[in-house]
This record gives sequence, C-alpha cells and structure tokens, in this order.
Amino acid sequence: MFPETISTDRLRFERLCHETVDAIEYHQVCSRHEPGIDEVTRYLPWDTHETVAETAEYLDSLEAQWADRTRAEYLIRPKSGEAGSEEEGAGDIAGSGGLIVDWETRTGKPAIWLRKRFWGRGYSAERALAMLALAFDRLDLDLVAIPVQDGNDRSRRAVEKYVERFGGQYDGRIRNSTVRPDGTVIDHHRYTITAEQYRANVDDPLVTFEE
Repeated sequence: MFPETISTDRLRFERLCHETVDAIEYHQVCSRHEPGIDEVTRYLPWDTHETVAETAEYLDSLEAQWADRTRAEYLIRPKSGEAGSEEEGAGDIAGSGGLIVDWETRTGKPAIWLRKRFWGRGYSAERALAMLALAFDRLDLDLVAIPVQDGNDRSRRAVEKYVERFGGQYDGRIRNSTVRPDGTVIDHHRYTITAEQYRANVDDPLVTFEE
C-alpha cells in the first residue's frame, strides 16, 4: 500500500519506524536536547518528548497506523551532496513528513516538521510534492486537505505557494478545529487540492517510490 521509501530531487523519505531509526536517536531530535525545539513545536500537534519510552510508544503508534493503512510517516533526509557536506546535514534526520488518510472521504492530510537548522532550504515544498504524488499517483485519492494553524503565517505562506502551483484553493477558517496538547483550542485555515487540479498542473513530479 504505502511505499517504504520515496525519493525526490534533493530528499530521501524513509518509513519512520523502529527498523529505520533507533528510539534513542529519534528522541534526541524530538526532545529538549534539540536546539530550537520550542520554535519547532509551537504549531505542531505534539509537544517535546520527555522520555525515550515516549518516543518508542510514538514509533509503535506509527507502525500500527501504517499497518491499518491510515497513516504513512517518513523520516526526511537530505541526499548526499545536496547540503554540500556531511557536516551541513546530508544524510542527517531533517525531520519527518507524512500523509494521514481518510479512506471514507478519499482525502489525504499531509504533515511535516523540520528541525530548525534545516529551515529555509525549500524542503517543505519538496516534501509537499512527494506527498501529493503519494496521494494522487500512488493511492488514487480524490483530495488533499492541508490544515494550517491560525497564527502560523510562515507555514501559510509556504502552503499558499504550492497550493497555487497545483491549482488548489483556500477553503476558509475552521474555528475550534482541534485542541493542542496543552488544552488550547485552536483554529485552522484549510487549503485543498483535488486530483483533477493536481493532474492538470503537474509536469514531471520527479518523485520515485521504492518498495
């Protein structure tokens, strides 16, 4: 159903699970040990991981969702040479990105987070291309819906660029959309791209799926 790896021009996406990453290693980038983590998680649906056990349980949940075909989550790694050298991040974990699937409505909801040191490189847009190709070319879904938390202007600008590129639209503001881990009720701005809009605007996606 879901490909184990996805490759784009500059990035490699590897299934996020116990087999591909050690819980201790992944905990390091999701915990207080990671520089800038408070800025990273400010608009994410999860808080920093307090223990390695919490990270391991998170990986367990991703494996369960993969098995029941409701979520495909991937480690994002810059390809060798893309960042110029190993010290600049080639091969490192840059973050993760995935697609949450609602089969009843044939809708995919992409998600992403990037470590702060990898901001500003255009990886979010490249991840968006990979998830759109996964949703429409691989899974044959009808719609991709992108929620952006109100106030997250940086992400809204990035989303608006690729939504416009693929002929999508802004659906509006959904009030009291969800609750953050700290109990805060938040609004989301919803953007959507249909399969028809994607296919009418995609040229060569340069996305490769590997089993």
